[in-house]
Amino acid sequence: MSHRASPRIGMLGGTFDPVHLGHLRSAVELSEALSLDRLHLVPAAMPPLRGEPRVSPEERLALLRLGIGDTPGLVADPRELARDGPSYSADTLASLREESGSEARLVMALGHDAFLRLADWHAPERLFELAHVVVIDRPDHEAPLPRALEALIRGREAAHAEALMAQPAGGLLRLTLPTRMAISATAVRRRLAERRSVRYLLPEAVEARILECDLYRHH
Repeated sequence: MSHRASPRIGMLGGTFDPVHLGHLRSAVELSEALSLDRLHLVPAAMPPLRGEPRVSPEERLALLRLGIGDTPGLVADPRELARDGPSYSADTLASLREESGSEARLVMALGHDAFLRLADWHAPERLFELAHVVVIDRPDHEAPLPRALEALIRGREAAHAEALMAQPAGGLLRLTLPTRMAISATAVRRRLAERRSVRYLLPEAVEARILECDLYRHH
């Protein structure tokens, strides 16, 4: 069986608080770069910081679904919201692995800042047993890596997507996406709190729902 016959499944976690066009454009470009069959966008259950207007995890998921709309290959995945206790990425990957089978090419994508802390995560070796790790690099990513991270990724780095996809799991790929939209959810929340325009930062359906339900507003 040629390995292209194996499904390629990705996972992109985040608070999506709220989902914006930077998240969604990155998801589309990640799917293209890796020829993914499906990319699961997985909202974390993590509560927002104190002092922010509270938007429930269910509401963040609803906004994510609206944001994705009918985009092919993107899935709003509620599995971390359904789980009790802390949401570890390894557990999420384990359930995706169970669903997709041992031959599927499973990928966890993360940003460069999260990657720098990877060696401090819960069970980082287990991540590589379950999946590949793909780092969405920033333009200025040439800084040296922490020593524990160097040790964790030694010998894992693939030169390009097809080399990574030769195996079901265990590799690392650093990827620069073509469109780097410098949109921050923090700035979007601030604009909403100040009742300033967020047009063209969020999908229209997400903006409409936020305004209709008066989310992220200080009262």
